[in-house]
Amino acid sequence: MAEVKVTYDQQANAAYVYLVDPTQAGTKSARMYACDPVDVDGMVNLDFDAEGRVIGIEILDARSKLPQYLLDAAERLDV
Repeated sequence: MAEVKVTYDQQANAAYVYLVDPTQAGTKSARMYACDPVDVDGMVNLDFDAEGRVIGIEILDARSKLPQYLLDAAERLDV
């Protein structure tokens, strides 16, 4: 079973949840879908590969959207 990778940039207050291994060939984002801004305050974006599969989730304003334990366990990008 593959692990989900989470990165977090505290200065930008942004997190990214990788649903596929970002180092694997063919996992580049081909399309981004911004979730309904009314439902999620315009802070969640879904990335899709060329075949239409969800490959990642970007969460802006992460401190208000994700539990602290997940942010604490995420790979830090701002250090």
